[in-house]
Amino acid sequence: MTATRPSIVLAFDFGLRNIGVATGQMITRTATELVTLRARDGVPDWREVETLIAQWRPDLLLVGLPLNMDDTKSDMAVRAERFAKQLRKRFGREVALVDERLTSVEARGLSRDIGAQHAIAARLIAETYLNDTSRG
Repeated sequence: MTATRPSIVLAFDFGLRNIGVATGQMITRTATELVTLRARDGVPDWREVETLIAQWRPDLLLVGLPLNMDDTKSDMAVRAERFAKQLRKRFGREVALVDERLTSVEARGLSRDIGAQHAIAARLIAETYLNDTSRG
């Protein structure tokens, strides 16, 4: 695990039926959509998540946090936090929450394919994190 700056991230756009996944890397600060995982009430097939983590070997996992516009937590934000805790516990990896307000709206504008929208939202979450100027 990189102590100061992760070089590879794996981002998740949490949803109750679909969880978008994207990978990103710090050198170019770019991200790429990977897949949309099916979920049942927010629970993915954990073996699929494990396979992605083994394949990409991320230094950091990111989970989008869908806050309300007034900075309060939505019901989905609470569930996304729970998902982040499960990732941390299951895989022993550092997990960061990333404000994802409006990423789903932007993703819908980029694709009409609902499956692709979740992976696009995950890419936007990764890009938000990677391009945060406060991270150096």
